[in-house]
Amino acid sequence: MSLRFEPRVAAASLSGESDADWARTAAPYVGAAFLGGIAIDEPTREAAREMVERERTEFLPDDPVAFVDRQLATLENVPLVAGFNVRTTSVDPLRSVAAVCEGRDAVLEVNAHCRQDEMCAVGAGETLLADTERLCTYVRVAAEVGVPVSVKVRTEVTGVDLPETARRVVDAGADAVHVDAMDSEAVVADVAGGVADAEGATVIANNGVRDRETVREYLAYGADAVSVGRPSDDPEILERVAEATTSWFTREAHP
Repeated sequence: MSLRFEPRVAAASLSGESDADWARTAAPYVGAAFLGGIAIDEPTREAAREMVERERTEFLPDDPVAFVDRQLATLENVPLVAGFNVRTTSVDPLRSVAAVCEGRDAVLEVNAHCRQDEMCAVGAGETLLADTERLCTYVRVAAEVGVPVSVKVRTEVTGVDLPETARRVVDAGADAVHVDAMDSEAVVADVAGGVADAEGATVIANNGVRDRETVREYLAYGADAVSVGRPSDDPEILERVAEATTSWFTREAHP
């Protein structure tokens, strides 16, 4: 399967900030918005509490599953593909959130990306990149519910073969690999090549996407779409990125 949206621009999750109102504001310029990230089991919620104590912003509702449902419900009539980025160390809460996303026609995004010390200490976030079998288990659990699955990953994690990891999560049932390229933009080409044999798998490139030049760089590396992170609340940047992305794919279709 694949994760397709038009324009091929997503608003990427910012922990504690990316909620339904944020997605609604971005909707005129993007085809998808990933809300969250949100901690959904007790170890990750405790990690999130510790992060809040050092003044990071986090979503910490009393009931994270109900929170996801409420947030997605408010986006029912908004013209975009909604998704929720989740952090977990266990499968039962993941299965519950996946069921909510499936019922709301939304995407479940597994967070193998967060590099905060507290999340890594409990075995969530980017630590999953070094534990590919556990990451694939999470993907399979969500995919078995019937929900589209994205996996958010990052480059520059020591000892991780990211193209191989991408191939394995797609084989496990992921519909998209959402790559934070950090300062290693060319790795996007390796990831795209790694999943090329998986029919329909979507590669979304993230990091520094601001203008025509950055859009073209990632799409030339083989990404199917791009995403905007920190400035996703800036309509001027979103409009510029959307125009550049649409122009690229129009040219590809009509050279």
